Parts: sequence; structure tokens; C-alpha cells
Amino acid sequence: MPAIVSSSLVREWAHLALSGLGDARTEIDALNVFPVPDGDTGTNLYLTMESACESIEDCWSESDGAPAVDAAARALSLGALMGARGNSGVILSQILRGTTEVLSGLPDGEPLQAEAVWELLTRAADLGYEAVARPVEGTILTVARAAAEAAGDLVRTGTSDASAVVMAAAEGAREALARTPTMLESLRLAGVVDAGGRGLVVVLDALEEAVSGVRMSAIEVGLHTPVPRPVEVGASRHYGGPAYEVMFLLDADDDRVPALRADLDALGDSLVVVGGDRLWNVHVHVDDAGAAVEAAMTAGRPYRIRITHLEPVVAASGRTAGRALVAVSHGPGVADLLREAGVGVIPAKARQRPSTAEILDAIRLMHASEVVVLPSDKDTQGVAESAAEQARADDIRIAVIPTRSIVQTLAAVAVHDPSLRFDDDVVSMTRAAGATRYAAATVASRAALTTVGPCREGDILGLVDGDIVVVGSDIPSVARDMLSGMLAIGGELVTLVLGAEAGPELRDELPDWLAQQHPLIDVIAHEGGQPLWPIIMGVE
Repeated sequence: MPAIVSSSLVREWAHLALSGLGDARTEIDALNVFPVPDGDTGTNLYLTMESACESIEDCWSESDGAPAVDAAARALSLGALMGARGNSGVILSQILRGTTEVLSGLPDGEPLQAEAVWELLTRAADLGYEAVARPVEGTILTVARAAAEAAGDLVRTGTSDASAVVMAAAEGAREALARTPTMLESLRLAGVVDAGGRGLVVVLDALEEAVSGVRMSAIEVGLHTPVPRPVEVGASRHYGGPAYEVMFLLDADDDRVPALRADLDALGDSLVVVGGDRLWNVHVHVDDAGAAVEAAMTAGRPYRIRITHLEPVVAASGRTAGRALVAVSHGPGVADLLREAGVGVIPAKARQRPSTAEILDAIRLMHASEVVVLPSDKDTQGVAESAAEQARADDIRIAVIPTRSIVQTLAAVAVHDPSLRFDDDVVSMTRAAGATRYAAATVASRAALTTVGPCREGDILGLVDGDIVVVGSDIPSVARDMLSGMLAIGGELVTLVLGAEAGPELRDELPDWLAQQHPLIDVIAHEGGQPLWPIIMGVE
């Protein structure tokens, strides 16, 4: 069956690309020798695509059902633009903008045509080249152009198979990637292919999978390209270019941007400017970071300014010798409680986990040489691990304790002892979190078949350690059922985290019931204020 033009196709492509970049991130980081051997291209591409996926999910949640394809395409483009990181990430955002410009104009619900694939890949390559002040061959740009040309070659034979055209484009990209060491001396000397181009191959492989519907294994996705003599990140890589990477978003009239390009081009190199309609993402390498920011202020209003010292290996500096905790919180009450304990808080939105960038920023803001991250959610653990790995490149000693609920995070924070050695403190907190069983009650948003039978919309679902164990009609009785089962196998302390919708039957009556039924159990209640979950409970 031919692929259908739809928001679901856009969404699937984006998430497949994110997954592929996540799998290849470490490998791509290790390939990073041009333009700066700082070993972060894979991470920057991942963060850029992660932002694009979050934007799509926001678009989905704001729609009544699936959004139109043009809305999803715009969300993909805007998210990539807003979250673009590094030289390659900014170029990737422009490449994605090119594809989505074409996707937005295709008829929703109709089969994807071969000519449309050629057109979107060509537009992507064109915009990629336009974004870079001084395009260099042997980079992601070369790979993008090769993909478009391979697609065009097949379309000109008369084929109408869009899937075959995407497959040809992905193969053309892989072949071009394999040639990049012959185009750039720095790649040849290091014995690697271009890191940005390698990332684009992953994105195109994801497009092939989304369009063809044929699942590719992790081994197959983007791994057809020989990678000779990969070197370790930062190993013997000389860099003699500008001292700083400057990135910012810019609110400016479109007619002010050409002058800004000229000013920044005179100040440094690796200049990439992408965007339009008053929203721009700017990347440049300069020796005078202040001059770059001043040029931006002349053109418009710069914000989210990031200035990074460019070194093959980033040394830790300006950090205290202490240890810090960083935790995700889903409610303002718990956030305040954690802050009082000296924990750096990452607020999470309802039905949306924090991004890698948000967790990484929180880690860096602690200015500590040792950091422990508490994700408070099973789905956030992978993101926390990704942020931790990047933080380690900044010489931060870091550990992620796999807390799956806020009550496990609170248990870990309660036993934190900064006087202990780092490893001993992590072990102590991990044990406390692991010794805490967690439960929560919520309202079913739709009818479904659960592990304990069917539920209807509006039923109360009770989950223990992440599994649905009770389907009931009211929250207090479901909470009591779960606590009875958990305490039947022992417990000394019950922690209640009350949500924004918790009433007196949870605030007053549930603690009274515990005191009557389990008089030897200590009970602590916190006003968490979290949405969706009227009560979260922990038993230690």
C-alpha cells in the first residue's frame, strides 16, 4: 500500500528519526572533527529532533483528533527551529523546514507521489545551502544534495513508487557520506566520515521506514556506510579556529537579516542563519562573542543566547566542589518541597516529560562537580541518561537514580548525605528509592481493556508500581484497596502526595483511616498539586 500524506506520517517519521539519532548519538559524536572537534554533533542533532517531536506532540494534544498534515508539518519545522543546537543541528532544522514546506502543500489523505518526494528533498537541500554563509562540500549539505539528486534520477525514469524514490534517496545519501573523507582533509586525516552527514543518513533512513512501512533493525538503520578508524572524542584533534560558539534566537524583521549575516560573517566563521517571518535561529563561531551579540541587538531582539567556549575537550571550570541533586517534579507543591531541601527542580508539564535539554540545563545550573539526577518517572529515565552522558563530557561526575515516582524521589532525597563519598551516597539513595513501593490513582480518559478487566471512561484506575491493579468507581476506595494490599506485606512509612483535585476524603479521611487500620504506621502527607493524579502514595 502506498504511503498516505497525513499528520501521522509526519509524526512517525519524526519519532523514528529521534529514535535512530538516539541509537547513533555516541557514534556520531565520535565522528565529530569538522568544523570543531568538540564531539557533540550527535547530541546536538538528537536535541534538535527531540524539540521537533515535542512540538508535534503539542500540536497533537491541542487538536481534536489528528491534526491536518500542514499543521503537523509546521509544528515539526517550528520545533526544530526553536530547539536547534550546534552547527549541524541548525542546518538540520533548515533541511526539515524544506521538507515540511512541500509536505504542507500536499493534499491531506492522498497517496504520497514520487514527484513530491523528489520535490521535498530538493527543497530541503536548497534551503540547507542557503542557510550557510560559506557552504563546504563533504558535509551534511553534500549528503542532502546527493539524496535529492538520487531521488530525481529515479523519478526521471518514470517511476511512480514514492517508497522506491525515498529508498534511492537514502542510498544516495549513504554513498555520498562514504565519499566525504575525499572532500575534507580533516575527515581524511581522522579517518572518519562527516558527523552531520551521518546524522542526516539516519533521518533519511527513518523517512524510508515511515514511507515504506518496512521496519528496519537498529543494525540496518544508517549503518551501511563504512566508518574507517573511528577516533575517540577529543583525542589529538587540533582546533585553531575562533574561540566561541554563539547561538541565539532572534526576533527581527526579515529585511534586517542580510545586514546581520554580513556583520557576523566578518566576525567569524561557521555562520548559519535559518528561519523567517520574524523568527530566526543564528549560529556563528567568533573570537569576540560580545560583538556578535551586539550585532544581533542592532538587527532585532536576541534571546536564548548561548555562548560556548570551543575546545576539543571541555574542562570543568567555575564549579563548586560540592554535590547537587536535580529532580523532576510534576506538581508545584512537591517542587517547593524539593527546593527547600536544596534540590534543583525541573518542572514537568502534564502528559509531557522534560526534554534532554531541560535536564542538561538544570544540571549545569547547579555549578557542582558531582550531580545526582532523580527522574521521578519511568518515561523520563532515558532522557535523564542522555542528559547525564552529555554532562559527563563537561567533566561533571554524575549518576541517574532510576526513580519511577515522586515518592521514590522523596525517599532518595530524605537519605541524601553529602558528607558520604559519591558512590556511597548514590547507593544509599538508590536503596531508599528501591525500598519504596509506589501507587497512584487517576481517572480513565477512555474505555479500554486493562490487566484486571475492562474499564469505562470516567472509571478510577489504581496503579501499583506502574501496573493497573484496581478499577473502581471512586478515588478514596481505590486508594484504600491499594494501600491495604501494599501494607499486607509490610511497611513502616506511608507517604501521601495530594494532587490538585484531591478533596477532603483524601486530605483528612484517608490519613484517619490509616491511623485506625494501621496504628503502627507513620503517615506523611504533602500537598503536591500535581494534575491528573489526585493521589500518589509510597510505602517504605
